[in-house]
Amino acid sequence: MGCLTENLSSFLNNRWLVFVAAMWIQSCAGIGYLFGSISPTIKKSLNYNQRQVARLGVAKDLGDSVGFLAGSLSEILPLWGALLIGAIQNFVGYGWVWLVVTGRAPVLPLWAMCILIFVGTNGETYFNTAALVSCVQNFPKSRGPVVGILKGFAGLGGAILTQIYAVMHSPDHASLIFMVAVGPTMVAIALMFIIRPVGGHRQLRPSDGFSFSIIYSICLLLAAYLMGVMLVEDLIDLSHTVITIFTVGLFILLFIPIVIPITLTFSREPRLSVEEALLTDQQKQEPGKSEDDGQDIIFSEIEDEKPKEVDLLPALERQKRIAQLQSKLAQAAAEGAVRIKKRRPHRGEDFTLMEALRKADLWLIFFSLLLGSGSGLTVIDNLGQMSQSLGYDNTHVFVSMISIWNFLGRIGGGYFSEKIVRDYAYPRPVAMAGAQVIMAIGHFIFAMGWPGAMYVGTLLVGLGYGAHWAIVPAAASELFGLKKFGALYNFLTLANPAGSLVFSGVIASSIYDREAERQAHGHNYGQRSLLSSFSSFVYLDEPLKCEGAICFFLTSLIMSGLCIIAVVLSMILVYRTKPVYSHLYGRSRR
Repeated sequence: MGCLTENLSSFLNNRWLVFVAAMWIQSCAGIGYLFGSISPTIKKSLNYNQRQVARLGVAKDLGDSVGFLAGSLSEILPLWGALLIGAIQNFVGYGWVWLVVTGRAPVLPLWAMCILIFVGTNGETYFNTAALVSCVQNFPKSRGPVVGILKGFAGLGGAILTQIYAVMHSPDHASLIFMVAVGPTMVAIALMFIIRPVGGHRQLRPSDGFSFSIIYSICLLLAAYLMGVMLVEDLIDLSHTVITIFTVGLFILLFIPIVIPITLTFSREPRLSVEEALLTDQQKQEPGKSEDDGQDIIFSEIEDEKPKEVDLLPALERQKRIAQLQSKLAQAAAEGAVRIKKRRPHRGEDFTLMEALRKADLWLIFFSLLLGSGSGLTVIDNLGQMSQSLGYDNTHVFVSMISIWNFLGRIGGGYFSEKIVRDYAYPRPVAMAGAQVIMAIGHFIFAMGWPGAMYVGTLLVGLGYGAHWAIVPAAASELFGLKKFGALYNFLTLANPAGSLVFSGVIASSIYDREAERQAHGHNYGQRSLLSSFSSFVYLDEPLKCEGAICFFLTSLIMSGLCIIAVVLSMILVYRTKPVYSHLYGRSRR
């Protein structure tokens, strides 16, 4: 009985169980990607026009990206509390929308519906924050793969929920909104006590690399499976029994990873005590706590008193010499010979958000992400119009495809960026620069409008966009620490709606409307300004339709140019952070 209790305790505190549970929660955190499926139901039920639906879309994007409150609360509350708040927001927001759409509650004005969509979608930010904070702390040596896999599952959430909805076979399309309100809420509440830091740095094992290989294999198989199922269901009229079998197969793939923590719990594999011995004292503390918690002051004089040759010593010897120097300074301070003051953290140490905002590195990441990720989100938001303008009728195929490429980009971005830092001790942002080069090529192909350009462009932009969301959180945790990671991550996510608002809401829409007006009235048209384009959004004018590659030619060229600027910003960041990554990862290669 005692052995069983010990194994159960070991299982519940296994970091791989936390990781698998976080993957399941992230599978429900992609409800924002389902907006394209539920918006027609809202539009028909409430008799909205396209401009009103667009306003709901803006509210959805804001709710998906504004995570300041989630980041702040994750530092105050236990992570289960943050998950509970996210579940309540999701249930109340989308549950109320379902009541309005089905006539069970009075019809609300448009601004109130925007608030409900914002509140419901904002629940995602709590799911994302809790999953990332817990797993990055539990896997401090594998941040790239962990972030890539978790963000990848968030990107697949829409496809997974759509497949589950297909089994319900309900003629009432509003039931999809009900499933969005109830499904993620139930999953988050069921798993909220599992998602937490469990001292992952003490659970290093030789088989960790093999375990990650299994997870990667499952991710690739899941992406291929969903792609195949979507294509078959689109091309062939399947029976409900076959769709049910497909969905059961999906659940089997989602549940396979639980085998990893079960196997590790009942195996007697030794842990990597040698690697743990190489961890610094700060890393050996409980996750989320730093050296500042135990000692509120840091000796700024160490940097001045430390001999230059100390930096050239091996890691263990260097730490020993610094500890000796710190001890001497402490004694001198006690005798009044040295004045003690708190110094500002250096890159690679724990920053608060306000401290990080004073660093140029954070703003380089932010603006590089704004240009790269913002241009990618512009394509995602306008993919339907882009494909229609090129003569494609079946636009949702490209929406499904870019979701898969987005998922693979997140998986690949985490994997390859981790190889770069582990094998070469080179700054992780170089992988972001590579993703932005890929996106620049994809935008250029969109601009040319060649045969098959939609397929190739969707592939390249989807991969590049997804890679950003595996690379940026991991890089931020390396440069600015884990203590305030939730707040830092949610600040950086603001780059997404900011880029989309400017690139999609102003640039792309104004150029599209101008070309549509030219086609509608020939060459006798007035030049349409950005202000007039914005006013049409406000006053709900009926949109014009544009046909041909010219509709997004200039927009795509602008997006391509912005990605090149993002590459330059990323490479400046690479140059600035070389010493940090050499310090963090260079010693592991010696």
